[in-house]
Amino acid sequence: MCQHARVPSPADLSPAAVTLRGRRPRDLPVLTRWLTDPDAEWRQWDAPYLPTWDTTVNLQRYAQSLSTRPPSPNERVVVAGGVVVGMVNRAEEDPAGSGWWDLGILIYDPALWGRGLGSRALGLWVQATLDETDAHVLTFSTWGGNERMIRAAVRLGFREAGRVREAREVNGQRFDAVRLDLLRREWPGLDGGA
Repeated sequence: MCQHARVPSPADLSPAAVTLRGRRPRDLPVLTRWLTDPDAEWRQWDAPYLPTWDTTVNLQRYAQSLSTRPPSPNERVVVAGGVVVGMVNRAEEDPAGSGWWDLGILIYDPALWGRGLGSRALGLWVQATLDETDAHVLTFSTWGGNERMIRAAVRLGFREAGRVREAREVNGQRFDAVRLDLLRREWPGLDGGA
């Protein structure tokens, strides 16, 4: 059975079952399917203020590039119950070596939202980033309408670092741009944070 066709059982979907790992060739079909679907519900929450056509083209290019480039240490797939359910990524903010890393997370299927999987994946990614980089500060950027994501970051110890009022327009409505941050010394670790 194809990996993307298997539906995990509810027991497989507990936050404790979430792991992160590097991308494997067998992950490409599920990643491509979710990333290139212009109607995927996750796109309504992940930077929906960007032009849809531009996002679609960029995601198609990105998905095509996955088969020709090795996995990056700054990207991982999120696995729950043995099935790829999302991705995490990070990018070092300029200048290199400054200790500032911006994190991202995406859980594809809305049927999996609200179960703690994203919070657990973000906690694992925070820990991995602190273990693998010189990070002094981690940031997470979103928009005010993505309340689930803001709550998940706050539960892990992130604090609101900045808000640009009404900077993002989504479906004719104005929302704030929001950036949250977490200093290395503030991270309680996975037992205290996720």
